[in-house]
Amino acid sequence: MGDRVFNLADVFELVADAVPDRVALVADPVVHTYAELDRRANRFGHALHERGVGPGAHVGILARNRAEWVEAMVGCYKARVVPVNLNYRYVAPELRYVVDNADLTALVYERAFSPLVAESFTGFPAPGTLLVVEDGTDGGPEVPGAESYEDALAGASPDRGFGPRSPDDLYLLYTGGTTGMPKGVMWRQEDIFFAAMGGSGWGTGPVESPEGIVERVPTDDTGRVVMLVIGPLMHGNAQWAMWNSITVGGTTVLATDHRFEADRIWRLVERERVVSIALVGDAMARPLAHALSTSPPGTYDTSSVFVVASGGAMLSKTVKQELRSQLPDAIIMDRFGSSESGAQGAVEDGADGPRFVMSDDTGVLDEELRPLRPGDGRMGRLARTGRIPLGYYKDEEKTAATFPVDPDGVRWSVPGDLATVEADGTITVHGRGSACINTGGEKVFPEEVESALKTHPDVFDAIVVGVPDERFGSRVAAAVLPRQGTAPGIGELQDHCRTLIAGYKVPREVVLVAELPMTAAGKPDAKAAREFFGS
Repeated sequence: MGDRVFNLADVFELVADAVPDRVALVADPVVHTYAELDRRANRFGHALHERGVGPGAHVGILARNRAEWVEAMVGCYKARVVPVNLNYRYVAPELRYVVDNADLTALVYERAFSPLVAESFTGFPAPGTLLVVEDGTDGGPEVPGAESYEDALAGASPDRGFGPRSPDDLYLLYTGGTTGMPKGVMWRQEDIFFAAMGGSGWGTGPVESPEGIVERVPTDDTGRVVMLVIGPLMHGNAQWAMWNSITVGGTTVLATDHRFEADRIWRLVERERVVSIALVGDAMARPLAHALSTSPPGTYDTSSVFVVASGGAMLSKTVKQELRSQLPDAIIMDRFGSSESGAQGAVEDGADGPRFVMSDDTGVLDEELRPLRPGDGRMGRLARTGRIPLGYYKDEEKTAATFPVDPDGVRWSVPGDLATVEADGTITVHGRGSACINTGGEKVFPEEVESALKTHPDVFDAIVVGVPDERFGSRVAAAVLPRQGTAPGIGELQDHCRTLIAGYKVPREVVLVAELPMTAAGKPDAKAAREFFGS
């Protein structure tokens, strides 16, 4: 036990040995204790080695939320193999690109995605090892060389026996970013553990040794964390939430439905006595809040819920207020961070937008990479130093741009969020510079306009984008999802916004839609929303 290091497989095994009979994973219809998940992950790791997939190799996972996703991820780390998240909404050229860019030597995929896999590798070389997970899907093309996932595991050892690992083993997270093709963010496993996966202790202080992890694991179920992960594991936010649960010996409950239905989520919360809910922004939180507020009292038992935390997208004030009114005993919070910076902490609601308290490793940098001082009024780029990624996989140019070194030799992660430092030391985050709308020389952040729109009683949700304008270069446009039975007019919405934001920020164009486009991570899809305006 004393030879353990801050490696994700070692972290998992320490917890599994401490509470082997505790339920580690609920992924309907599968339930695994820590011991069962440990054995399944061992089998997967050995199955890779038996097929020549050795330490340092990259293995893609193409699946919706399911137990095999977790088995494969943990099994990869056990075998010192690097799991690579693949977006199941990719089309063939995108999947082909990531498989090639990530140098995948193996691919695990659900049967439902056989047509995508077959199309992607028609006329192109496929990874040498293909393992297909049966999901009840009938038919579909057989991919040449594909083996059954279950058969591969059945023929492999359930024991460990992988040898020592390193804190330098790679955690690789592919992210779509705001422009261009997906890129892989490389982290040392020790760094991502402390930056996003529970190593920082979230208020209890950093873990000082691998063995110290066990000291934070409750030995009985009284203090057990039950974490509901709603977002897809193919995104960092969901992975980080799951590993935060694992770190404290918690039970991770995965939302496995292929469609988001608020009623089914609350029934799952009730059934599993969920303590903490991890979700992504208003796209998930608003329907959940709406279901609570429009259902008869007592429809759902939410008494177990202690925390609702959003990561990957900010909750609007109106949704936070609605959740707080329905869950008065729960903490409703935003977790701020990115694939390139990790989880930087919890966000508070400030008068001018979301704020968080600046820590020693977080700052706002000017164009010369000098930290801005509190209250100087200038806008800079939010940055983090210390435990940050190694860079982007096979992309030195983007690595140099996102992870620059300041004049004092300090290396920073600067993903692109614009921010100001207030006089009290808190940071106000204004949004991604790449999404900022330049209208006649004025800068407009979509998040601010969306927040204003969402305070209108007839607005259920909204996406704000910039569209081409002959006079101003760009104009502010909003796709609005109205509440059922309402149809607010553009003038009414504009007048409402003018009471909250400056006139140049008010949408010049508004379209009411039956459904807002969302990415697979549950974030607003601005690119798709622009199509409502012919751009």
